[in-house]
Amino acid sequence: MVATVRRVSQPFRRHHARRRLRQVRVRAAPADGGAERPVPVALLHGSHGPAKPGDPVSARGLSLSARAVPRLAPPHGHRALADRQPPVLLTALLERQVVFFGGKGGVGKTTCSAAFALAASRKGRRVLLVSTDPAHSTSDIFERHIGPSERQLFSNLSALEIDSEAEAARYIADVKVDIRRMFSPNVLKQANRQIDMAAASPGLLEVALLDRIIDLIVDRERDFDLIVFDTAPTGHTLQLLRMPDAMNAWIQALVKHRRAVVEIDRGSDQTPEAAAAADPVLGALERRRARIGRLRSTIMDRSMTSFVFVTIPERLAIEETARAAELLSDTGVDVGGLVVNRVLPDDLQGDFYHSRKAQEQTYLAEIDRRFKRLSRVRVRQLPRDVYGIAPLEQISAQLL
Repeated sequence: MVATVRRVSQPFRRHHARRRLRQVRVRAAPADGGAERPVPVALLHGSHGPAKPGDPVSARGLSLSARAVPRLAPPHGHRALADRQPPVLLTALLERQVVFFGGKGGVGKTTCSAAFALAASRKGRRVLLVSTDPAHSTSDIFERHIGPSERQLFSNLSALEIDSEAEAARYIADVKVDIRRMFSPNVLKQANRQIDMAAASPGLLEVALLDRIIDLIVDRERDFDLIVFDTAPTGHTLQLLRMPDAMNAWIQALVKHRRAVVEIDRGSDQTPEAAAAADPVLGALERRRARIGRLRSTIMDRSMTSFVFVTIPERLAIEETARAAELLSDTGVDVGGLVVNRVLPDDLQGDFYHSRKAQEQTYLAEIDRRFKRLSRVRVRQLPRDVYGIAPLEQISAQLL
């Protein structure tokens, strides 16, 4: 008699589970207007309700319907339909005036910065996208030539690609013009020779690039709500962000020395303002110091400027990002977050894919652990290269 009951009860339980599963799917299905219908707690959790924090949870303690519901999120913690929810990370950065995107070469800095700039412009912000990376892939992504002159791409979005060598040549030419106004012909020839020697010295490209960035951030701040910088690989960018402090100290030393010379020549009864107005060299140094000071105050203001790292779930990229984040924090620049780019989708098949996905999960967990103090957003890898507006908008949708 007992055996007969068991033979009847097992099919009955399977039938009951299927019936309850259909109830879950029907009740959880979206309504006609797109809203989601609530699922009764008892239906998912059984008669005991949801587990409390700290209580042990066993599959046997759940209702049949809960055990039968297919998994809605992968084990790494991404929620179902997460891409439809705007990430807190980059949405907060819309209120900044300057956002730098940086990271190891080849991780997708240009793609992420362009996608962020495009998304910000679509939300009504007047955006200037600036590429300081010598590779200049911005033109390729938007499939149109941009170049060193500012070009409007769409409503609210303009872009330019800084040519460091051209900026260095322009910088030297501007210095020679200033020297010509300051010195007599007898001194001018020797001064130009010294300038030409300095033009071949290391660091000139960075100085010229910084000068162009000053023009954009200090002089064009009223023209744009947001300036987005696609930067060179990490090492060059860190050096560039340290330069305002170094140049400020150097110019302060020059100003001090020049003031001493002016006091000897004209007496010490002049105020610093009067001395700067009377001496063209001192005046030029003071103006340059003021501009660098404004740049530095903007970059160091956490309400105005943020730096976003871009990385991928691979060993070398993680290590370089960790070192760079530590070095950047020492400069006082706000690290606004981390974009984990090229995350593999969950629905691919095959041994090779599963091996790569398993390795990726390890690295994603490491990223969450090592960068837990940073806001993070993951961007799925697309099936094709990002060229043109359509795939770029797919990236934008994952960022904003």
